[in-house]
Amino acid sequence: MDNNSSEKNIPVSKNYQENVDYLNRELGVPDCFDIVLREMSIGGKKVAIYSVNGMVNTQVASLIIDALIDLERSDLIVNALDKLVKGRIINLQVSEAPTMDKVLYFVLSGPMAIFVEGQDKAIIVDARSYPARTPQEPDIERVTRGSRDGFTETLVMNTALVRRRLRDPKLRMKLVQVGGRSKTDVCIAYIEDITNLDMVRKIENDIQGIKIDGIPMAEKSVEEFILGSKFWNPYPRVRYTERPDVAAIHLLEGYVVIIVDTSPSVMIAPSTFWSHVQHAEEYRQEPIVGAYLRWIRFLGIFAALFLLPLWLGAALNPQLLPESLRFIGVTEPAKVSLLIQVILAELGVDLLRMGTIHTPGPLGTALGLIAAFMLGDIAVKVGLFTPEVVMYIAIAAVGTFATPSYELGLANRLARLFLIIMTGLFNFIGFWIGVAAVFFLLWRTKSFGVPYLWPLLPFDAKAMKGILVRSPVPVKNQRPSILKPQDKDRQP
Repeated sequence: MDNNSSEKNIPVSKNYQENVDYLNRELGVPDCFDIVLREMSIGGKKVAIYSVNGMVNTQVASLIIDALIDLERSDLIVNALDKLVKGRIINLQVSEAPTMDKVLYFVLSGPMAIFVEGQDKAIIVDARSYPARTPQEPDIERVTRGSRDGFTETLVMNTALVRRRLRDPKLRMKLVQVGGRSKTDVCIAYIEDITNLDMVRKIENDIQGIKIDGIPMAEKSVEEFILGSKFWNPYPRVRYTERPDVAAIHLLEGYVVIIVDTSPSVMIAPSTFWSHVQHAEEYRQEPIVGAYLRWIRFLGIFAALFLLPLWLGAALNPQLLPESLRFIGVTEPAKVSLLIQVILAELGVDLLRMGTIHTPGPLGTALGLIAAFMLGDIAVKVGLFTPEVVMYIAIAAVGTFATPSYELGLANRLARLFLIIMTGLFNFIGFWIGVAAVFFLLWRTKSFGVPYLWPLLPFDAKAMKGILVRSPVPVKNQRPSILKPQDKDRQP
């Protein structure tokens, strides 16, 4: 279904008035206040300039108009584009648009469209000046040392941040438009002589095959289209990052980076489970320190996923514990069953997290104090919670927040809730059945054909060593074999 209201491939007419009438009708001139139409007569020729207010640099636009006014009639009769490019507009990107759908796309993307009477092509001048913020360090991926710039909502700025780190002529930035009405720009970035080109073609074909009116949710909408939305699988099959250095290192390893306009997050594809447990901080410290930080994160992820269900099973079955471990049970039972306590505490932590996100910064501290000291303390005193539940739910929450990938943390939270319910209903048998179900889900998951648990399954000893231990960069000389890169070696 074509969601574009205008007909496609209508050629630009030599009849000036036909072009102006068509664009006025399609763009809603004069009803749309932000569509700017400037008509003038230059050298006896009618000239119309279309632009979007707020997306064009006004100073540059004034220089363009001055350059047009200085043109002679003879300059506008033959090769108007050449006259403008070679003689007048020399420091801006200038091109031609032979059809009206191209003109509409360029105008609504920011450039100016110039129509000259008698010319069957529109002149497109890129004088864009998007409303945009400056690159800032991402809140989610902070590091103690390293670059402080991060991706923004502007596509051109994001590609420039990557180019700044990779001055490789083989770095390719392919542009695709998605959305019949939104015409959102999507950039597919890869290194031509490293990345598996079959994977690139598949991703490009999948993105071009998206048929929808618009993708205001940007990269998440693109992910769900190209990977398929499986509501029963919470685990992320692409990695998101807001750091240009992280995107650059993945490009060098043979991954594909997908950049969607209006989003500060870029997608790295394909992705495995282990891609989400690494952090840039590990590579900003000494190898031994980086390995220590990685193992602390592994420990936090393990605690976030398994500690609370294991404690629940032990507390429900104290007779199964040896005498030396009896202390981990419940000393003073509450008035509510232990399973209900844990579920209520889980939901309470999520409610607090969402409340903190939506609370203005100055009030966030007050919200935390209310939740920690008033609600938690009073809930224990009235017998709703036992102190052990509060302690273990806090440890699980800390482990969740220590997970480098926000998406993986959310997925592990749902998996933990599933394990809690299975353990509460069926004791340790339910726990092991739940663990087997989660493991089976991860084993069956794939990202663009790449097994999600690689290099554990299928097992790759050398790659697994690189996952478990943060290796020094001088000895990490091969790209991931599962990506099937054209160039396998990063260094001799």
